[in-house]
Amino acid sequence: MVKRGIGESEKNNMENRTVLITGCSSGIGRAAALGLKKRNWRVFATARKREDVRELKNLGFESHLLDVSDSNSIKETVDWVLGETGGNLDALINNAGYGQSGAIEDLSREILRQQFEVNVFGLQELTNRLIPIFRRQRRGRIVNISSVAGRISVPYSGAYSASKYALEALSDALRNEVRSSGIRVSLIEPGVIRTKFNEKAQGYFIPIKKNRTSYHYEVYQKISQDREKELSPRIPSPEAVVKRIIQALESRRPRVRYLVTKEAYLFVILKRILPDSLIDFLIRQRMKKYRSK
Repeated sequence: MVKRGIGESEKNNMENRTVLITGCSSGIGRAAALGLKKRNWRVFATARKREDVRELKNLGFESHLLDVSDSNSIKETVDWVLGETGGNLDALINNAGYGQSGAIEDLSREILRQQFEVNVFGLQELTNRLIPIFRRQRRGRIVNISSVAGRISVPYSGAYSASKYALEALSDALRNEVRSSGIRVSLIEPGVIRTKFNEKAQGYFIPIKKNRTSYHYEVYQKISQDREKELSPRIPSPEAVVKRIIQALESRRPRVRYLVTKEAYLFVILKRILPDSLIDFLIRQRMKKYRSK
């Protein structure tokens, strides 16, 4: 049996492979940048804050400021990368994003719009700017970091799930639109990963949880307390996601989707075999701990 993977000629040229990664300040993005650099990829690591860009540069990365909710920032970053590479790029990893919490009824249009600006619209605008480069080269890998939340939506995470459902839909359509040009599109779908994701999400949650007039006020306080607890060391680290990213980038025939964590596999299996009414019942049972006795 022949093991799938990159060919010898591609291995020999791996040091010339270039990848742009968004959201490298910490977590999955930072781990992906470090992991790919070790595999001799030339990594262009981006972040939204200047202090994070400085830190990335101190780690030896070529780094640039990128706010995916800002079209000018996207254009400047693409121009910078192509200027550094002579107009070429081999891969894009769309990792930047955040999770907006809160009951749907408490989320304003502005809050919902911002969730989509970062997790969907900005991501796709950046991708669209690079597709002509990949098409001209007749090759390119696009790896979108989604979530198991893009397969199943739970209470108080509806906005985040909606953005990931949208990303899944866009990726499915795009995959077949660009395949004839030699471009491959893969989705990475992690469950809970040991990162600062919850810590960062708390910042977006604060205005919601402080709303004492909300029907869900008591639930918000309990959710917030849970998120402030330290994550169990048994929860997989970002390196578990990096393994899948490497497969998506380096396999000759990358998969459409890569699930990460046992939890993610379990959710997807249950979603496939159980009726919606039973899924809803299980979700409600799980959420009971947040409700007053």
